[in-house]
Amino acid sequence: MGSRSEVLELAILGQLHGAPMHGYELRKRLNATLGMIRALSYGSLYPGLRALQEGGWIRPVDTADLPHALAGRRTRIVYELTDAGRDRLGDSLARAEPAAWEDENFDVRFSLFSDTDAETRLRILEGRRMRMVERHDAMRQHAQRSRERRDRYTLALQQHGLDQIEREVRWLEDLIHAERHPDAPTVPTPSGPGEPDDPTGRTGRAGAERPTTTPTTHSKEQG
Repeated sequence: MGSRSEVLELAILGQLHGAPMHGYELRKRLNATLGMIRALSYGSLYPGLRALQEGGWIRPVDTADLPHALAGRRTRIVYELTDAGRDRLGDSLARAEPAAWEDENFDVRFSLFSDTDAETRLRILEGRRMRMVERHDAMRQHAQRSRERRDRYTLALQQHGLDQIEREVRWLEDLIHAERHPDAPTVPTPSGPGEPDDPTGRTGRAGAERPTTTPTTHSKEQG
């Protein structure tokens, strides 16, 4: 599952796993929680919903049959998972293939970790860490080769990119440590220099914790 449509499918199924939702509420939650679909429009959402409905994985529900919070005077389509949709979601969440730790898919998979088994979570986190270390090394080597041809602003931007990757690697190592040692005491992860207490994005997800024994991190090389 690696294409944008497949990633969107997983994100929708994951959101509907908790409860039926109107299209408006579904779009709002996707935009609020998933960086890869931050600009999700109705023009993208509703074709995805139709495809899932045609596949038999979701179905529209009469609002009169739903709890009062989802009902209303104005007719609105509410979607819920079918049994086949739950099975498809379960099958998707049980897979830990390389596409699972690429940028867009990883955000969706991480948002559904509460419904993912521990072994699969660990494999995805380790795969993501490996991918980010590879990306860091490639970026650092490119920066070193082109350093003499770059102005100071481009160099600063390259260093900023390296710093972001290094922060994500440390964050991933903390999560991997926590998965391997779930009973180990933890303390809140402090914000890095210049990072807000309520950061957004991968470099500082809300609620992240750092183990008291810090694992070895990928070393930072100045170039």
